[in-house]
Amino acid sequence: MKKYKIQNSPFVVPTEDGKIIKEHFGNATDGNSEISIAHMVAPAGWSEPFQTPEFDEYTFIIKGKKQFIIDGETIVLEAGQSIKVEKNTRLQYSNPFTEPCEYLAVCLPAFSVEAVNREDQ
Repeated sequence: MKKYKIQNSPFVVPTEDGKIIKEHFGNATDGNSEISIAHMVAPAGWSEPFQTPEFDEYTFIIKGKKQFIIDGETIVLEAGQSIKVEKNTRLQYSNPFTEPCEYLAVCLPAFSVEAVNREDQ
């Protein structure tokens, strides 16, 4: 039995806001509730509502910039930078810039819609 898995077919999360989400490992792809790893592209002008996730989220910016509002503080990350946001922290993600933002997101435990707690729901 192999002790590894190569992911060639990530789950593409359906979105209505132009954001591209390809989950390589996690609840939607392989049923793993411990971790999710996703490759994302947020288009220029994109934003999400404030939320309070029940998971730690690590973000690494590959290209472009991404804005975070965390407990009222605005933080902008650029390519090569990363951040860890602890679970149960109120925040908003956005890309108010003119170029798309490509990044990796890792959630511990894995991302699930029920654990996001978006303020628009």
